[in-house]
Amino acid sequence: MSGFRILLVVCFAASLLMTGVGMIVALLPQRVLGYSGSVQSVGFVASAFALSYLMVQLPVGSLADRLGAKPFLVSGYILCAISGLVFFHAGSPEAIFLGRFVQGAGEAPVWALGPALLALAYPQARGKAIGIYNASIHAGLALGPLLGILLLPADIGNGPFLIFAAMCCFGGLAVLLYLPAAPLLPSSVARRTMKLRDAVALLRLRGPLVTLPGIFFYGAGYGIFVSVLPASLIQLKGFGSLSTGVFFALFYAAIGLAQRIVGPLSDRQGRHGYMIAGCLMASIGFASFTSLPQPWTYAPLTLASFGLGIFCVASMAYLNDCVPGSLKSTVSGGYFLSWGLGYLL
Repeated sequence: MSGFRILLVVCFAASLLMTGVGMIVALLPQRVLGYSGSVQSVGFVASAFALSYLMVQLPVGSLADRLGAKPFLVSGYILCAISGLVFFHAGSPEAIFLGRFVQGAGEAPVWALGPALLALAYPQARGKAIGIYNASIHAGLALGPLLGILLLPADIGNGPFLIFAAMCCFGGLAVLLYLPAAPLLPSSVARRTMKLRDAVALLRLRGPLVTLPGIFFYGAGYGIFVSVLPASLIQLKGFGSLSTGVFFALFYAAIGLAQRIVGPLSDRQGRHGYMIAGCLMASIGFASFTSLPQPWTYAPLTLASFGLGIFCVASMAYLNDCVPGSLKSTVSGGYFLSWGLGYLL
């Protein structure tokens, strides 16, 4: 497999999966809010996802470095399809939390192993390739709510969850048929056994150690955006289904656009300045939206989303810069472990 075929396969599969996620993500907080009547319980939509997401990150990353990413990616798509079926049959908040737990375990390899594969396949354009992949993910997440608004009637019930499960199956099939089975490592590197403690030692170096707290807060901001924040906007600012769909579409589109733009720029100009700029933009957006009425609320929240996207691609490429080829999947697992801790809390 040569050229850009690897990039095309993983981007197509991930964007298909995330389009399905985008179709259902606005439904879940509303469903939990309807079942429980509590904004606080909506936070568990993110926390249930993050719990399983955290549990599998480092083990999957370490195993993928030795065995190849393909079986773990395919398994992730299968688990996401199963979560869609759980959502379809859910009749209580607890059932939705279970579905999110399964979904978190499924999405973990998709988020972490895709960038690791691309960092190996395109070492001279690492930021660009990772930026395109993450932009594809968030393009799907942005497209999903819009498709839900345009194509699905308001009274369709649980239908979007079956569509989500089908999209997961098609994405997994694309990876199974078109992604190479062998690890993308030179034979001399692939034969070298790296232990998990070696990865932990690398992450204790000054650069990664300073970066991980920022990744933690990036995960916290992301978790707020997909759980408590939309529920609060529904209750406090009168957002309805259409407004919530627009909110999610802008959030994902801004994150994806930021990564597509900044990924190649960070390859040429370095990562650090973009990590700092992304944090500052996110802080300004979060600090300024609360006093604004609808629809002006969208502007600062979109600014915060753009800042999160800038930080994401720059920090992810930076951590991949810090480790050898035999630890790309492990360091990606470490990245999303820190991200997932913030997301959970």
